[in-house]
Amino acid sequence: MGFPQRLRLVLVCTMLLLMSSVNVRGLQHNYREALSKSILFFEGQRSGKLPPTQRMTWRKDSALHDQYLLPPHITTTFPFPQKVDLVGGYYDAGDNVKFNFPMAFSTTMLAWSVIEFGKFMGRDLKHALDAIRWGTEYFLKATSIPGIVFAQVGDPYADHNCWERPEDMDTPRTAYAVSRDHPGSEVSAEIAAALAASSIVFRKYHIGYSARLLQRAIMVFDFADKYRGSYNDSLGQWVCPFYCDFGGYQDELVWGAAWLLKATKRPYYFDYIDQNIHNLKSFAEFGWDTKDAGINVLLSKLLINSSSNSKAFVFNADKFVCSVLPESPSVSVKYSPGGLLFKPGGSNLQHTTAISFLFLVYAGYLKKTNKEIDCGGNVFASRTRLRQIVRGQVDYILGSNPQNMSYMVGYGAKYPEKIHHRASSLPSVDDYPPRIACKEGSFYFESQNPNPNLLSGAVVGGPYPNDSYADSRVDFVHSEPTTYVNAPLVGVLAYFNSHSF
Repeated sequence: MGFPQRLRLVLVCTMLLLMSSVNVRGLQHNYREALSKSILFFEGQRSGKLPPTQRMTWRKDSALHDQYLLPPHITTTFPFPQKVDLVGGYYDAGDNVKFNFPMAFSTTMLAWSVIEFGKFMGRDLKHALDAIRWGTEYFLKATSIPGIVFAQVGDPYADHNCWERPEDMDTPRTAYAVSRDHPGSEVSAEIAAALAASSIVFRKYHIGYSARLLQRAIMVFDFADKYRGSYNDSLGQWVCPFYCDFGGYQDELVWGAAWLLKATKRPYYFDYIDQNIHNLKSFAEFGWDTKDAGINVLLSKLLINSSSNSKAFVFNADKFVCSVLPESPSVSVKYSPGGLLFKPGGSNLQHTTAISFLFLVYAGYLKKTNKEIDCGGNVFASRTRLRQIVRGQVDYILGSNPQNMSYMVGYGAKYPEKIHHRASSLPSVDDYPPRIACKEGSFYFESQNPNPNLLSGAVVGGPYPNDSYADSRVDFVHSEPTTYVNAPLVGVLAYFNSHSF
């Protein structure tokens, strides 16, 4: 009885695969174009002095005075510069605050995208490297004082009370930092992960810069581990409710150690992971807040030649896959009628792109080990099945959905035009040089007209669970783009740019 049942499942999956292939050919998705635009989006999120190579030219310099004395709650026992230069980095979404926790995760995912799939990026690889370096240059500044890690720049409450261009903003650019006495292990360890992953990327192109990133990653991780605590407690009144750490900081510590293990091959980091992995709370979550599934997938591939060491990570990575696989008896996510993966929480496409990335990376592990995942109930997941699921999610985002609408701005014939994004929705400085004050921007926020500036490549929060979408700036949960939605998608698009079923 078992073999025929499994055979029927294989036939069903094969039919779905064929249907997906026909659908893709019919719409003729251009993964090269989507890849280029997904990276270009990060230029629209840049803060600071823009370089001559800036391609999204309607954006201009902003936040050039993000330079501070140390915050009053920080004390040090060593000399420090009169001012700390924090110019640069990325705005996380449609506002003008620099939230370092999600920014670091986005940088880590850009770096991981290049590590896994950079060889498929072609001419876009250079722009991907530029996007990573824009983040790492800022994080080198934010961690330049030993024992201090800057976690945020900008008063989020004042910023969210205004609708103004980043080039005009006059809200307080307060800097918030964690320290020995006011720890923030999650933000510090995520920055360490970003620096370590990026050091691997640049090892091939700039060995000196790579070494500098790795040295700083080691220092910041040591700080995060030695002075343990959540930045919710240290900076909660400013980082919450925007980017509270709901998953605890233990996963970031293991995540940071995993990237340092990959970057250094030092047994110390494997021992650290072995001693702390029991602190993880979940096997199925992955995003800017929770790293558990990503840890298991990363370590499964990293320890692929050491079966005894990788066994626990592979077991949990398999469980993660089975929790997402729609035909699995242990599936714990939902799918819309049109086939889009949904998890609880806002900005749903952040889950779609992050999980898709992990599936694609893990499919590579399955290829190397020549195995299938047993999800129980005679349901088996092959690497082809994982890639099929990812292909379906990507194609949905690009327009293969009931709305026949791309959720990437500037891609396809129909896409969101009224996204929740200050810079995109207000006239550019080129078109309207006078300053637009805090509340003067409300007129543009409330307008029913399309945004005047195309934030090309931006992927919005996405549709409702019934596949409907209201193209509205007010509906920010669905219409706001973020760096951590785009970052995992970069690697996925790079893969499909060079591979087909």
